[in-house]
Amino acid sequence: MRVYVPLTLPGLAEAYKAGELGPGPLIAYAVTPALREWYVSDDIEELEYAALNRAAAASLRLLAGDPGASRRRVVVAVDVPDGAAVADPGQALGSASLGEVRIASAVPLAEAASVHVDSDEAEADVSAAAAALGAADHGDDDAQFVVDGAEDHELLWYGVQEIPGLIG
Repeated sequence: MRVYVPLTLPGLAEAYKAGELGPGPLIAYAVTPALREWYVSDDIEELEYAALNRAAAASLRLLAGDPGASRRRVVVAVDVPDGAAVADPGQALGSASLGEVRIASAVPLAEAASVHVDSDEAEADVSAAAAALGAADHGDDDAQFVVDGAEDHELLWYGVQEIPGLIG
């Protein structure tokens, strides 16, 4: 099963140093029954893209909590055994946790398929979005517009072997 783990660049550096994503439990995003119902598609590529975007939104939340981190969203795509990632069946459709799964233990970085990171050009919009997140959560439409601006940037794809260059 492919899951998408939200991180920051410092979090990616820690994972690289440790050789694993963790410790568990890990929060990740995947194609869950709730995500399928919400997205209303049978195309697995579209559904995985939606899960990736949910993880990117979670990465933005991590950035909002870490003002010292480089303002670039990071998502690691990892393959885990079926059953290793468990969704909460009680999650409501449309909630911030849509597509969220939990993985009980650390995952070896060797299981990563790819890394997805914002480009340098996205940093200003991602920084503004991270700063506006709290206000957006409290219903500020202007702040939500700023947060949505980060989603206008596609995450770039990197091979796992490129992690050392990303964490510099």
